[in-house]
Amino acid sequence: MVHITLPDGATRDFAGPVSGADLAGSIAPSLRKRAVAMVVDGRVADLSAGIARDASVEILTREDPRALELIRHSAAHVLAEAVQELFPGTQATIGPVIEHGFFYDFAAERPFTPEDLPRIEAKMREIIARNTPITREEWTRDQAHTFFAARRAGYKEALIDAIPEGQPIGIYRQGAWLDLCRGPHLASTGQIGGAFRLTRVAGAYWRGDAKNAMLSRIYGVAFATQADLDAHLKMLAEAEKRDHRRLGREMDFYHFQEEAPGAVFWPPKGWRLFQTLIGYMREKQARAGYEEVNTPDIMDRALWETSGHWQNYRQNMFLTKTEGEREFALKPMNCPGHMLLYRHENRSYRDLPMKIAEFGKVHRYEPSGALHGLMRVRSFTQDDAHIFCTVDQLTEECVKVNDLILSIYRDYGFEDIRIKLSTRPENRIGAEETWDRAEEALREALRVAGQPFTLFEGEGAFYGPKLEYVLRDAIGRDWQCGTLQVDFNLPERFGATYVAPSGEREVPVLLHRAMFGSLERFTGILIEHHAGHLPLWLAPVQAVVATITSEAEPWARAVLAALRAAGLRAEADLRNETIAYKVRGHSMAKVPVILAIGAQEAAEGTVSLRRLGERGSQAVPLAEAIRQLAAEAETPLEGEGKPAPAPVPETEPA
Repeated sequence: MVHITLPDGATRDFAGPVSGADLAGSIAPSLRKRAVAMVVDGRVADLSAGIARDASVEILTREDPRALELIRHSAAHVLAEAVQELFPGTQATIGPVIEHGFFYDFAAERPFTPEDLPRIEAKMREIIARNTPITREEWTRDQAHTFFAARRAGYKEALIDAIPEGQPIGIYRQGAWLDLCRGPHLASTGQIGGAFRLTRVAGAYWRGDAKNAMLSRIYGVAFATQADLDAHLKMLAEAEKRDHRRLGREMDFYHFQEEAPGAVFWPPKGWRLFQTLIGYMREKQARAGYEEVNTPDIMDRALWETSGHWQNYRQNMFLTKTEGEREFALKPMNCPGHMLLYRHENRSYRDLPMKIAEFGKVHRYEPSGALHGLMRVRSFTQDDAHIFCTVDQLTEECVKVNDLILSIYRDYGFEDIRIKLSTRPENRIGAEETWDRAEEALREALRVAGQPFTLFEGEGAFYGPKLEYVLRDAIGRDWQCGTLQVDFNLPERFGATYVAPSGEREVPVLLHRAMFGSLERFTGILIEHHAGHLPLWLAPVQAVVATITSEAEPWARAVLAALRAAGLRAEADLRNETIAYKVRGHSMAKVPVILAIGAQEAAEGTVSLRRLGERGSQAVPLAEAIRQLAAEAETPLEGEGKPAPAPVPETEPA
């Protein structure tokens, strides 16, 4: 007898094993028609799977959010079937679910191009319309090897070899086509629906290793409804307009060169913005009691062995060896250097909390295919800080850090902030009482701020729990930026101690804190969040004085001098071009304010003030223009309590 408990507490008893489909039918014939999968004791399973023991079971319909991953997974299989129908001889390798959709990597005679996508997508819709049942089979290892070897599917054979002995070899079949897969999947191809789109192609190394063959990857997105797909495609179109790689080029903020792959070259405008970020953070940290420090970029191997990076992170580090055979590494993180600074002197409990911060340049090797503008680079600046404190000080310091992080994000125009709390994992160090206090300290910080959070039980690091701060931008995308991490491990590894009131030496608790994270990445996020239209206080060029006629040059130069004297970052455009040409160029460069100067303005001592994104201009006396702009250009630190300008939609001037 198999005893099934349903979500509402009702039960069903069956004489023997029962499939999810038959269970759904016993509840209601209409549910059987709508069912796509089931959840057995908390795990999603195929609807066709047999339930052979007592269990709690929930039937999933296509409308359930948990079915979305199955829609995307089955869509990836349909993509592979479509490609192999259209391009015989193509090997399918792997096709996982990713955020918003799926991809599949293929070993093809030629790389796929964007022009191939409409044809492949049409074939996918044809396969979906067949509504072919999707069924699971379990093969022996020998049976699977024989099948795929006969079809010269070497990549599938490699995947079979990677499956641990004793684990089943899952095969999913839809009609005559089949694939190696763990599952689960929908019950039929028709349940995928039509709310999907193939979006792009790319190259990808087999298993992400540049030493392996280059494969051809096809990406797609899939949703439960057409409305969700349309909203996503609209967001993608808006994201393309906001792409920091395009805007950064148009605004002359940064570029890359082959001589230093993955490292940013900052021309004057971009460097001015970068230094504005640092200047703001430097002042904000100083007010919060942090001392700024600096540690070497390159340090001996022994340091990285002590920290554990050499054993666990070496493949991502840039290494070098001197003539004397001494090995060094460019620092991938700032923490070990800060440990040496702390340990350099004897510390007392009276010195704690000790807060040190560094705008440290770190270097991490990333595969060339993973590099992506400012978002993924090999050399970047972190706004790292470390707080050495006692266990008794832990809660207060966590509250202060959380308040500081949230205030900074608001200053930059981010109001929608999601926080994740990750708690103790199964494998961990430290006493349970200490973990209790650390987790409670992070919870208390969020309670004090009135900030909701999502709990991720068991996902903390082995050395301590953490908070992760996720910013939602103007078009609804999430960016993980700040972190607050409690660490019981690193001070002990480095022998860091302080003298307690008892006279005994004790190990401090370490808080790792980052707010921007990578300044390069945060710059990219800012550009996209504001669509390049940065708040006036952040804009590297806040105003351009543009002449309408050459006769107005003397007044234009006087206006420029007055703007600069008021502390505004201003430039002049005195070129022999039409004012329409100048306005168009500076609008493309997202200059917030253009002050047009003609003969009339020169005679009256006025300026024609035009703001980015607005139609028309306003004639105002120079003194009034300077008063307005100087007030708007105040940093949030100068005007505490003033709301940050909201991002504006990208609009071309008339």
